[in-house]
Amino acid sequence: MNQTSLSKDKIKILLLEDLHQNAENYFRKYGYSNIISLKNALDGDELKNAIKDAHIIGIRSRTKLTKEVLECAEHLLAVGCFCIGTNQVDLTAAASLGIPVFNAPYSNTRSVAELVIGEMVMLLRGIPQRSWAAHHGKWLKNAKGSSEVRGKVLGIVGYGHIGTQVSVLAEAMGMKVRYYDIVDKLALGNAESCATLDELLTVSDVVSLHVPQTPLTNKMINAEKIAKMKKGAMLINAARGSVVDIDALKEALDSEQLGGAAIDVFPKEPADKSEEFVSPLRGIPNTILTPHIGGSTQEAQANIGLEVAERLVKYSDNGSTLGAVNVVEVSLPVQETGKVTRFMHIHKNVPGVLSGINNVFSKYGLNISGQYLRTDGTYSYVVVDVDGHLDNGLEICKELKEINGTLKVRYLI
Repeated sequence: MNQTSLSKDKIKILLLEDLHQNAENYFRKYGYSNIISLKNALDGDELKNAIKDAHIIGIRSRTKLTKEVLECAEHLLAVGCFCIGTNQVDLTAAASLGIPVFNAPYSNTRSVAELVIGEMVMLLRGIPQRSWAAHHGKWLKNAKGSSEVRGKVLGIVGYGHIGTQVSVLAEAMGMKVRYYDIVDKLALGNAESCATLDELLTVSDVVSLHVPQTPLTNKMINAEKIAKMKKGAMLINAARGSVVDIDALKEALDSEQLGGAAIDVFPKEPADKSEEFVSPLRGIPNTILTPHIGGSTQEAQANIGLEVAERLVKYSDNGSTLGAVNVVEVSLPVQETGKVTRFMHIHKNVPGVLSGINNVFSKYGLNISGQYLRTDGTYSYVVVDVDGHLDNGLEICKELKEINGTLKVRYLI
């Protein structure tokens, strides 16, 4: 097993927000023992103090790693987001500090897809308002406003990993699937693509959103778009809270332009269970409101714990950035333990850095047995294997750090 320039028992790992035990178990399996695991999120000075001497931090969605917080992390090597989204991390700031950020883009797709299917059935059957009535002593035993999903048109906005799983499940239930994506995607089964979002909205009985948070998707479902939907159609959002104009949605539900909605993500969400959830949608009978639990199943969290921990360990042990979302991805061969010393250098993509790196190795008379370089135009990542087990790695790293444009340097022996 490779030994980092800092022994593994000294590499401090901070895990927040009650991550699945699989994560900690995986770190320990590969020799990491200096682990602090907390059930809650941290913020403010508490977070800054906790991250100050951490080498690896694992979070979910509530911990916010801003530029200010990241700049307090004096030894941070990598960030693991144990979820799909990474908007809780300032990715640009992390990249500028040479800190790769990893996430789990696939592990909870099934959980989200199943929630969407379940909510769709509930909405089409009119279950939310019937349940609401029963809680208030009323007995709405009739078929009014209650429909089967079979034969209905499901419109999927965003035909990625989750959207395609929803597509397959819905079609198996007898639905007609239409989808819209800004990128051409191959249809699964009998699903058909729509040329525009407006086309999808006008033909769908149920619209389900599965898009990322970007300036393009900010309030993409607004009053104008809702007006194009079928009267009485249903809207499901398990994507990002910024995608739907909540006030416009409330008006559409009040006016019965829409027949119901299921919302799992909101523009503003409580930081923890002690904070009150506030939304204009509270109190509307034909809505399902859930607290951002699309990926919150035991199976999904177990898978995420393994997936992200594996990527963090590979980066720490081997230098591989495969799966990073903010730096170039480099998949590296297994280092020949004892035969080579591996140096990793993240830097700004400016002239002279690579020659400066080679000059350092040349100065020490080292033979380079392997070199790997990737750049995204802004930042570059170069990995250099040199022959032999070096005792002066720290001295060499010090000189590498002095090269203009250097962001982060470390080595493995």
